[in-house]
Amino acid sequence: MDVVEARSFARAGFLGNPSDGYFGKTVSFTFTEFFVDLKLAESSRLRFVPGEVDDATFSSPEALVRDLRLYGYYGGIRMLKAVSKLFFEYCMDHGIDLPKRNFTAEYKINIPRLVGLSGSSAICSAMLKALMKFYGVEIPLEECPTICLEAERDELGIACGLQDRVIQMYNGMVYMDFERSLVEKTGHGRYERLFPGGGVDPDRLGLYIAYDPARAEESGKAHKKVKRLFEQKNSDVVSAMKDFASIAEAGRSALLKGDTAELGRLVNANFDLRDRIFNVAEENRRMVMTARAAGASAKFAGSGGAITGLCEDGEMFDRLVAKLGETGCRVIRPKIATAADEQAALAASGWRNS
Repeated sequence: MDVVEARSFARAGFLGNPSDGYFGKTVSFTFTEFFVDLKLAESSRLRFVPGEVDDATFSSPEALVRDLRLYGYYGGIRMLKAVSKLFFEYCMDHGIDLPKRNFTAEYKINIPRLVGLSGSSAICSAMLKALMKFYGVEIPLEECPTICLEAERDELGIACGLQDRVIQMYNGMVYMDFERSLVEKTGHGRYERLFPGGGVDPDRLGLYIAYDPARAEESGKAHKKVKRLFEQKNSDVVSAMKDFASIAEAGRSALLKGDTAELGRLVNANFDLRDRIFNVAEENRRMVMTARAAGASAKFAGSGGAITGLCEDGEMFDRLVAKLGETGCRVIRPKIATAADEQAALAASGWRNS
């Protein structure tokens, strides 16, 4: 029996987000601590095995109500199906003849749920990677994030942008330019890998990530109102998205120069701008302000529930751990994930290729 495996790592939006959904620019990175592993095993029929986020049993009525309020009625299987549909349609549209074989899809995920570290897009991108391996299909890398985006946005009605899918297909740290004319013409932006290969040394940056496991919140809610205002050409929102893009562009230059002081300023400016146009929950704002009080720069890693920034030394990191720990947050020093990390993880996986 033929078995293939794929992994997608969690991501943190470092600069420019949320302008990726508004023809802006961003810098993001993947990190090794959290991930989705996905396995496709040849089988007689197409089958999708429920994973942890497809809960169907609950400890109590209260647990059921809380789970459905936070996560809704649908889990990861819908994403596996949506990506599969678009993959098969892509092959049909491009005249790609697929082998006559079916699979059973199974996934494992340890990314904290709904805290802005992109668990759902990790499921989608891992599924697309596995499908390409299973059927021996090569889709141009720059097109792969768009397939994942359309699976969530168009098939499932989830408000989202390209950023998460780009970084989870490319890995490392990537600068992304979503210029409107290019995206509307080609379906993708310009993607520049800053690490590895771009002169950026992540170990010198002092990156950290903090997240609150209890802060689960559906990110699409925050985006829908702003998206509507953007489409209505609201001057404040349109101007803010241009400013987010400028922050990312300046951040790219600072990263290539190793200018950590400028990066810290840009990280803080990114959150302050977001705080002016989004209705940021007080619990999320408190995470940022607590980190800043400890001396670190801080902004959302996604849409709330997790933050990222720069922490210059071990003493400051210890203060971060202590202060954010008092609010229920966990703090890590992320290791930026590369394609080599992805391959090494799969080689050591319990799901062995046969």
